[in-house]
Amino acid sequence: MKGKRHLKIINLVKNEKIETQEDLARALEEEGIEVTQATVSRDIKDLGLIKIPVEDGTYKYGMPPEAEKHKMARWIEKMFKNFVLSIEITGNIIVIKTISGTAGGLASAIDNLEWEEVMGCVAGDDCIFVALKEDCVCSDVLRRLRELIGVE
Repeated sequence: MKGKRHLKIINLVKNEKIETQEDLARALEEEGIEVTQATVSRDIKDLGLIKIPVEDGTYKYGMPPEAEKHKMARWIEKMFKNFVLSIEITGNIIVIKTISGTAGGLASAIDNLEWEEVMGCVAGDDCIFVALKEDCVCSDVLRRLRELIGVE
């Protein structure tokens, strides 16, 4: 499934040093996702990944810069509609239930939204805990997340 693979790619490039398409294909295969070089190339283009400099003078794939955030936001909305089953709130934690295997990529996507109220996410296989700042209006964040899946 393309969407699930894209979530995995976002998670990989965010958390690992992926320098080449071959590195990405190898990392996906280690995650149990068989891909061709052509598929990896299309995925990189679809996600708008770019090469960014690393401290050691090399380059790695990374998420797009500010100018691409709008495109990424639309992609995140699509992924939420496809993979989120439910969103609930308890105190200052939002619990998001997802299709199995998609929570890690979606948590990374939430982190990439850089919402001021979100302290961070913890993801399992099919569940995400979104920790919110104590002084935020949690219902506003809940509303925005539900809007991503088309529920208000």
